[in-house]
Amino acid sequence: MFKKNLLASLLLSSFVAQPALADTTLNIYNWSEYLPTELLSQFTKETDIKVNYSTFESNETMYTKIKMIDGKGYDLVFPSTYYVSKMADEGLLAKLEHSKITAFSQLDVTILNQPFDPNNQYSIPYLWGSTALGYDSDIIDGKQITQWKDLWKPEFKGNVLLTDDPRDVFGMALIMNGHSVNSRDAAEIKQAYETLTTLIPNVALFNSDAPHIPYIAGEVSVGMQWNGTAVRAANENPALKFAYPQEGTIFWMDNMVIPAASKQKDAAYQFINFLLKPENQAKIVTEIGYATPNLEALNNLPDNIRNSEIIFPTKAIKQKGQFLADVGEATAIYQRYWMELKK
Repeated sequence: MFKKNLLASLLLSSFVAQPALADTTLNIYNWSEYLPTELLSQFTKETDIKVNYSTFESNETMYTKIKMIDGKGYDLVFPSTYYVSKMADEGLLAKLEHSKITAFSQLDVTILNQPFDPNNQYSIPYLWGSTALGYDSDIIDGKQITQWKDLWKPEFKGNVLLTDDPRDVFGMALIMNGHSVNSRDAAEIKQAYETLTTLIPNVALFNSDAPHIPYIAGEVSVGMQWNGTAVRAANENPALKFAYPQEGTIFWMDNMVIPAASKQKDAAYQFINFLLKPENQAKIVTEIGYATPNLEALNNLPDNIRNSEIIFPTKAIKQKGQFLADVGEATAIYQRYWMELKK
């Protein structure tokens, strides 16, 4: 009798909870072209939680909006490394309950516990990747573009793409000048700015919305490129190549965070768990082209993706590269020179 009553009670509670769940809307703010759309509808089908999905093109745009509204109206946001600590320090993020993240034990420990978020108090990795060199091999010989400094070659005048991201672009110049991509030194940042001003005649456009598209469309033939968008570009046109610069690669990580002001934290955890399922991580890597934090997902990937050195760079490349991190109050210096550079 007790078991029957318990079963009836569970069925009733499930039935009663369903209408409330159906009324739940999860507000997500992510990078453009950064999630297979089929997963959004699949999540709603599995959970009855509706998704209001909007996108941004840069961390600066995302941060400005979240700061302006004090995080209200969003339940899950995808900032890069150096903005996690900034947003956490300003009280914009909720501390995560790891017990609610079912796949936490499957995550790659080598990318957890980073300086920008010790012990992953506020963030969980979504994808990680690199900023390096892209070029059209039908137009440019690979021997012409092996270093960051090659972008300054006069033959590339008016033909270079830069990402629309100050930390990427200044990071390139800082590496060339022998400094950390996370420099807080005003003189080093100024020197990077001066280096970049000499590149401007070669620059055709800045693009962080979909930097592979101008290559595919033939608007540019050389420049900066993210490894994931390079994979997508090559799928469209095999002549579009990707190269890790000899001076060192810029690495970054995009993360899932829950705003402190979120009204749907439980739904946010459900979406995090949904995205971290190995089979869903494999779908994301296959379509988006960046490395997954869930090692179990590797078993769901075909050999050509699992063994791709574009998606999963070699140990030597990783050792020579640098991860972007928070630069504190020096952010204002970068922003000031960035505005000057783009005038």
